[in-house]
Amino acid sequence: MSRLHGVATGLFLAASVVLGGAAGAQEFSGLARVDASRSRIEDHRKGTDLSLGLSQGVPFRLFTLKEPPRLVLDFQEVDWSGLKAEAFDKGKNILSAQFGTYVPGWSRMVLQLAAPMQVASAQMEVDPVTAAAQLNISLHATDLESFERSSGAPLDARWDLPTPEPLASPVPRDDNSPLLVVLDPGHGGIDPGAKAEGGIEEKDLMLQFALELGEVLVRSGQFAVQVTRDGDYFVSLERRTALAHQAGADLFISLHADSLTQGHAHGSTVYTLSQEASDAASASLAERHDRSDLLSGSDLSEADDLVAGVMLDLARQETQPRSETLAAALVKGLKSQGGPVNRKPLRSAGFSVLKSADIPSVLLEIGFLSSARDLANLQDPDWRAQTARGILQGLIEWRIRDEAQRALVRQ
Repeated sequence: MSRLHGVATGLFLAASVVLGGAAGAQEFSGLARVDASRSRIEDHRKGTDLSLGLSQGVPFRLFTLKEPPRLVLDFQEVDWSGLKAEAFDKGKNILSAQFGTYVPGWSRMVLQLAAPMQVASAQMEVDPVTAAAQLNISLHATDLESFERSSGAPLDARWDLPTPEPLASPVPRDDNSPLLVVLDPGHGGIDPGAKAEGGIEEKDLMLQFALELGEVLVRSGQFAVQVTRDGDYFVSLERRTALAHQAGADLFISLHADSLTQGHAHGSTVYTLSQEASDAASASLAERHDRSDLLSGSDLSEADDLVAGVMLDLARQETQPRSETLAAALVKGLKSQGGPVNRKPLRSAGFSVLKSADIPSVLLEIGFLSSARDLANLQDPDWRAQTARGILQGLIEWRIRDEAQRALVRQ
């Protein structure tokens, strides 16, 4: 049984439903829509009440996570389009509310708590006439020790991704076969990334660009392409790198278009991994990327230990120079197509998504949504095609140089 705190654990796994006062468990299907007019967060003397109005009942579960303290609610098939975080996020006990697609077919809401809280009650009531549902959750204050003891993501095959099966070793490629590039469109689902006026979100722009770039690379005949996501759903930072390893990737390119609130930045920038950030802005971006993963409900309690970290650092000694050469080649390719590139296009920081020990990896900020020029470029199909050609040119140059250097190493 999962480490859920509070009442009636079974209640959370198959939406407890009240029909005319009689309680029973029932499974629902179909797309449920959130009714913003019946959704609210209210503080009271003992804690906080959450009420979420739905067009129909759906299976749900909930659990808490620590560091930072969070309440996570998973639902089957929920459309969040009617709910705005700014209007819904109220009360001193809830610091932020985030919601959206988690994995295909499943949705997630994450509430960051100001202090440890326990679930005192959770009940979904369904109107027998209209089928409209109301999910009511009551949170009460608790001590840190009790909260941490009961927190943790449950393992349930009905909700979670299956445990990866062992894969056969990749077949060695000859020097003329296409290199496998894993393109990683940043953010997705519950994690929208940066936002711009007009409802423009980083996650959508990056998915579009990744698919367009992938076509350009495949048509060249020199590269095969896989993407870490092909739709609007959440993929954790850890899983993005795991997918690249499972695919036997030769290269990993994470695609982003962030927004900076301090200072002014524009133009493409390529990041490599380093323990010390090359500048304050890079450090801030890396911290924000990791925090987005946390606020999307990832449980990092089983992170690598110190010994494993040391072994990975040793393995990166060969991969890191190849990543840095890749970054330089991409900048050169982007410049050849007219850019624009950032005035300091090569940077580094501790991005978790770049920590593959044996795959050359870079993070490419194609532009910044906080720049009006970059935003216009990202929405321009001709500019995106030009940028994709620049990336292709950089990758071809890197491949030629990398193969020559590796041949010398073998000798």
